[in-house]
Amino acid sequence: MRQNIAKLIDQTFLKKGATEEEIKKVCQETKEYDFRGFCIFPEYTKLAKEFLKDTDIKVTTLIDEPTGASLHEERIKMVKKAKDEGSDEVDVVMKIDDFKNGKYDEVLNDLKEICKILPVKVIIGSGYLTDEEIKKASEIVKVSGAICVKTATINDPLDRSELPEKAKHIRIMKESAPGLLVKAAGSIRNLQDLEMMVASGADIIGTSSGVEIANEATEKETKATKDGRLVE
Repeated sequence: MRQNIAKLIDQTFLKKGATEEEIKKVCQETKEYDFRGFCIFPEYTKLAKEFLKDTDIKVTTLIDEPTGASLHEERIKMVKKAKDEGSDEVDVVMKIDDFKNGKYDEVLNDLKEICKILPVKVIIGSGYLTDEEIKKASEIVKVSGAICVKTATINDPLDRSELPEKAKHIRIMKESAPGLLVKAAGSIRNLQDLEMMVASGADIIGTSSGVEIANEATEKETKATKDGRLVE
């Protein structure tokens, strides 16, 4: 499993006001380690696609963080723009407030339309949900046309001390949405964290610590820094 660590990882760089050089540096790392994907804010999609052209690395745009509060029409525009600018996939936050208020049809219909545009990983915000709500949300994602259900993004309510709770969420998601990929994200900083998520059923790992994890997996030293990036 350690030899294939990189292909589990969506390397993540979430920093508002990032420079072109910063984006280029992380893209170069992503290419060097041959990560599965590279996840960024919408304003950097075109730049990342240019740096990662001629690779099979999936440029992934984060849409409507942290809680999916934008109007449906605005969310559609965001995803269409991401597609136009070269995104291969989008990580879209479910409309969490609507879900918490029992508006399941609205949540599902919103996702169905989005899933017609690009391959979608749906962020359900599991840290905001009860176990039963995680089950229900995963079932909605399963029938929406998405390719993946994902735990969290920035502002995840669960901190590092609660990774075992996130592992439990992964198990619920895997059981409730059979056939879908499951992506774990939030406070995954080292190889042990990654292995805990994979053992629980995660197929993809979203982390800003991909270089460190990959180096740990191959017993290499690393001098990589966070460069001021927000940590997913």
